Amino acid sequence: MNSPAPETTVCAESASPDKTPAEATTIAPFAWNELSLGNVRIGFPVVQAALSGYSDLPMRVIARRHSASYTICEVMLDQFLLSLTKREKTRHFLDIADEEHPVGGQLMGAEPEQFSAGALKLVEAGFDVIDVNFGCPVKKVLGRCRGGFHLSQPAVAIEILRRTRDVVPDHIPVTVKMRRGMDDTPESREQFFEILDGAIDAGLAGVTVHGRTVMQRYIGPSRWAFLKEVKQHVGDRLKILGSGDLFAAADGLEMMRQTGIDGVTIARGAIGNPWIFQQSRALAAGEPLPAPPTIAGQAAVMREHFALCEETYTVQRAPLLMRKFCIKYSQSHPNYREVRMAFTRLRSREEFEAALEQHYSVDGPGQYVPRELHGSQEEC
Repeated sequence: MNSPAPETTVCAESASPDKTPAEATTIAPFAWNELSLGNVRIGFPVVQAALSGYSDLPMRVIARRHSASYTICEVMLDQFLLSLTKREKTRHFLDIADEEHPVGGQLMGAEPEQFSAGALKLVEAGFDVIDVNFGCPVKKVLGRCRGGFHLSQPAVAIEILRRTRDVVPDHIPVTVKMRRGMDDTPESREQFFEILDGAIDAGLAGVTVHGRTVMQRYIGPSRWAFLKEVKQHVGDRLKILGSGDLFAAADGLEMMRQTGIDGVTIARGAIGNPWIFQQSRALAAGEPLPAPPTIAGQAAVMREHFALCEETYTVQRAPLLMRKFCIKYSQSHPNYREVRMAFTRLRSREEFEAALEQHYSVDGPGQYVPRELHGSQEEC
């Protein structure tokens, strides 16, 4: 079914330029359109990125319940997908909740043949969009000729995109995640644009561009000016989404305003902070930045996330898997340093409830996550 004509909206007036994005309570006016990828309507153009080890079903569902219009599953290797069975410990990788559509499945690998076969596995599982990963900068991934390594071999990269697009049914969009190149050499720049043009020729619906190079990993600022150049290069032929340094509600909107791209993907900024999507929507509608979640509100969402984790992974595994999420949720608590320690050795539901009783039983105002707390979780 074809999506309706996109709606154009104008954001509200901006905060003073000396405020950091984390403090910005409004955003400079600009026209933004509802996002569609192929015939899949996304809607609000601030979405949750794929996050290795994080964006599983529970995190995605929580994000959707807090106004994320689209989420992408954590990246999966083509070889892993082809060997995947319905065993209890692995079946959850392909689980999709009814309430989270549209949802994207992200794929990573080395060989074009296996890539296309892995893509079919994601199609069979019910993902609405198939996303190809050419952006992961992790050393062991690069060493196995996966992820960002493909940016150094345009011919292979384009062949992967073509084969994937050919094997995936026409009604399911195919997209790709890239960085701005392996490094900042002229050769890397040429290779990036060769792959970008190849994505257009192959019939892809969109490209997410992280404003850092593969060699940068997460060091140094994300180069937003490059995103503007990319969008000007492709025009209306391809949807461009931006990624990198999006930690507060105003950040994604400001990236869109400065660059003219079609949308943004929130990665590290969304871990333990699903409220960022509601906050972004409010700013985009010209409303004041909503207050950070109260302490009681935080506890309610953490319990909701824990219950989803138990349903997805079993009661026994959930506490260990929730530990990393609880540590991130704690950053919205005014006493986060102390609260964080209560979750570092979480082993049971009883310990989880004891930590909530100790630190969340008395309601009060929360805080926006301090920018300096965003660590180096891999955005594969």
